[in-house]
Amino acid sequence: MISMLVLIWDFTRSMGSFIVDPHLRRLLFLVIVLLAAGTIAMYTIEGWGVVDSFYFSVITLTTVGFGDLTPATTLGKLFTAFYVLSGIGIIVAFVNALGERRLARSRPVRHRPSSAL
Repeated sequence: MISMLVLIWDFTRSMGSFIVDPHLRRLLFLVIVLLAAGTIAMYTIEGWGVVDSFYFSVITLTTVGFGDLTPATTLGKLFTAFYVLSGIGIIVAFVNALGERRLARSRPVRHRPSSAL
């Protein structure tokens, strides 16, 4: 339980750094837009509820793919194919940026001794 609280705390702190850095803020914005687009599309195309559509979007883009929800229509299948191809790179960049922020905070800054020339 404590490790879960630490994980949530670290995630919250990392998300705070996304607000400060303009590059990371744009990346966070892209992730939010991507998940919203997938949620709206699956809600509209497949007729799923909002929670199921959001769940499908997250599970699909994180490549977990439980298989409990799958598109039944041709349009849904085509949308999902393009959604995955366009979205996985953005999600990977987002997770990578979170990891880099976490590592940067945990490493002590080492100063190199100046070399005499």
